[in-house]
Amino acid sequence: MKHRKLKHLLYVAISILALSACKIGNRYTQPTLNLPANFRGDTASYQADTLIFGNVSWRIFFSDPQLIALIDSGLSNNYDIRTALTNIEIANRNLRQNKLEYLPVIEGNLATVNKQYRSNDFYGSPSSKWYSEKGTEAPAKFFNYQSQFATGVEFGWELDVWGRLANQKDQLKAEFLDSYAGKHAVQTLLVSDIAKGYFNLIMLDAQIEVAKRNLQLNDSTLRMIQLQFDAGEITALAIQQTESQRLIAASLIPELEKDIAIQENALSVLIGQMPKNVDRKIKTDSLLNVANDITLGSPMDIIRNRPDIKQAEYSLITANAKMNIRQIMRYPQLSLSGVFGVNAMLPKNWFNIPGALLGGIAGQLTAPIFRNGRLKNDYEVAKLEREKAELAFQKTVMEAVTEVSNTIITVEKQREQLKLARKRVENSELAVKNASLLFKGGFASYLEVITAQSNALSSELALVDIRQKQLEAYVDLYRSLGGGWEN
Repeated sequence: MKHRKLKHLLYVAISILALSACKIGNRYTQPTLNLPANFRGDTASYQADTLIFGNVSWRIFFSDPQLIALIDSGLSNNYDIRTALTNIEIANRNLRQNKLEYLPVIEGNLATVNKQYRSNDFYGSPSSKWYSEKGTEAPAKFFNYQSQFATGVEFGWELDVWGRLANQKDQLKAEFLDSYAGKHAVQTLLVSDIAKGYFNLIMLDAQIEVAKRNLQLNDSTLRMIQLQFDAGEITALAIQQTESQRLIAASLIPELEKDIAIQENALSVLIGQMPKNVDRKIKTDSLLNVANDITLGSPMDIIRNRPDIKQAEYSLITANAKMNIRQIMRYPQLSLSGVFGVNAMLPKNWFNIPGALLGGIAGQLTAPIFRNGRLKNDYEVAKLEREKAELAFQKTVMEAVTEVSNTIITVEKQREQLKLARKRVENSELAVKNASLLFKGGFASYLEVITAQSNALSSELALVDIRQKQLEAYVDLYRSLGGGWEN
């Protein structure tokens, strides 16, 4: 008899192991992305042993110590970063908990008292020994039909025959990695926003310097025209128009001071602090380390570097796992359960050993037969959700490659604009100098002087603006290549 029981148990174990090998569903494979060999606009030849722009640490990419300090503060105090870290902890806890799903669930029944009362219209009669122990008869109404006093241990164990828990682990692991990629995505954007805000402050400082310098030039011109007016050489109209030009330069200063205060407040929010002054350099030289031996890499590199692409792929992996789980739910489920403890009808016999001992074990194999088509519909919907996730992944990759190409072209064209803007400033400065000399010699009118000074102001402001845009374009290129999340 014992040998027969052992054979049965052995057959059951072998059957379970055989079923466990039959995993349901499709393992994830990355879809075909049809990536180009190079980015459009990138004329440099790609070499595998060259440092890739997106792999450069932001501590090396930015060379201004104050900017680096601001980014450090932002990575420590920014609320979006702290929220992302919390999401990582949540996903990590869910992943750790999934490892315990393979173990049986055990619950302890410390004490259960179950008393049921019935009346004479009930189909049964009292089954408790309570009345016989008391030496009384059961009443006709509301008699003690049954009494139970129990303490024990119960367990339930779902056997992962088709791989539901394994697919759930894939899902939770993808969600955990997605939370990490989400944190990296927040960091790359934060690093970019802090850098752009810092560059904007430097640009505003430079524009104020331009406005103040032109204001001084206008004051000098106004004094010169005032002397000619006092000598009767020109009319009052010249003074009025020169004063108007001066007021244009003067009105820029409070406007720029307002913009500086607002930008400082915005930077303070990014670094997780209350509004305050932001220390910075005034000059725009050597803010970035853009070495000539750095390559942009290939489109395949941004698949590995860009956090948003990683997030899109992890969402696809999650959708694939959910689809497999929905498919598994249409198959039979095998589970084991059991109980061991004591159970008595009278309190005094509660822990009477061995008379009150209770034990049992059960195996259950259940299969859905008809559920109004709900399980099939859930599976078909999960397949469509996976298809949506794959389309979103491919779209994210395509948009990322396009963004890199756009920033490459922007950087190149702004480099050309910067050269022209510098020539324009040199020309306008020469025009102001010549106009002043000709005006003093009586060979130019005051209108020519005002026009030259107005052109000089606009050309210098434009040069500062293009410098800032060029810095921002390099930051955008760095971020679009996946840079900014590695310290």
